[in-house]
Amino acid sequence: MRAITVTDPNAGTAGMTLGERPEPHAAENDVVVRVRASGFTPGELTWPGTWTDRAGRDRTPSIPGHELAGVVASLGYGTTGLTVGQRVFGLADWARDGTLAELVAVEARNLAPLPADIDFTTGASLPISGLTAWQGLFDHGRLQTGQTVLVHGAAGGVGSVVSQLAREKGAHVVGTGRAADRKAALDFGADEFLDLEADDLTAVGQVDLVFDVIGGDIGERSAALVRPGGTLVTIAAPPEVRPAEGRAVFFVVEADRAQLAEIAARVRDGRLRTRIGAVHPLEDAVTAFNPASRPTGKTIITIGNEAG
Repeated sequence: MRAITVTDPNAGTAGMTLGERPEPHAAENDVVVRVRASGFTPGELTWPGTWTDRAGRDRTPSIPGHELAGVVASLGYGTTGLTVGQRVFGLADWARDGTLAELVAVEARNLAPLPADIDFTTGASLPISGLTAWQGLFDHGRLQTGQTVLVHGAAGGVGSVVSQLAREKGAHVVGTGRAADRKAALDFGADEFLDLEADDLTAVGQVDLVFDVIGGDIGERSAALVRPGGTLVTIAAPPEVRPAEGRAVFFVVEADRAQLAEIAARVRDGRLRTRIGAVHPLEDAVTAFNPASRPTGKTIITIGNEAG
């Protein structure tokens, strides 16, 4: 099968190549999915699981990409809940070969049915951004109606979904980013926008929840904005500065079939949109991940026939 592979941890996206790899086999409780669209996060090339298995052994050449939408091609022994030919979307395991390939083996529990009226490209854009937003807001942030949420990177793939879900919950959303991101952040649900390069972050006042995707100095300064009993949630790195009278939570997104179904339901009825940027076929993936300019929105790689 055709797949994108990486072999050099120091090469970044420039080290990606397109070639032939053996087809995967479904282990117990796995399914093999014929991938129709795949999402990719450049940061995953710094994750240990991209290069080694769970025992720490080198597993290169490895196939990156963890978001997928496609069709179940075969079932492993004992697999239940999915059927051959079913449309699915979800997350591949962090320490196994990923989704920038024609076929991928995935634990069945990491996938959810993809409704027929959601195309594969949209489906592949949902898992990381949707699950990260959902888990950060509701599982870790404990968001309640009427609270105020500060969303860093509100025009990005994760931030734009955070804003929409928070607003649907009845929260007041303050988005941040670069000046050029203002319109997109407001379009995706922010009630207010703060330019991190020109505006005073403290002008936000106290908030109930900070959702941080940036880290560093921005994350540290945001801790002081959390009101007593509030929460700083971050996916950037374990926070070194914590709210004086609140909580700080660093988390890594996890696959969850029920949450994927909730996200898909919101896409179907128009309550949720993802910010898709460029869409390229697998043949152009290496070029797509080495763009000449900063991409806006998530890059999706299509594989095979969208309709099949």
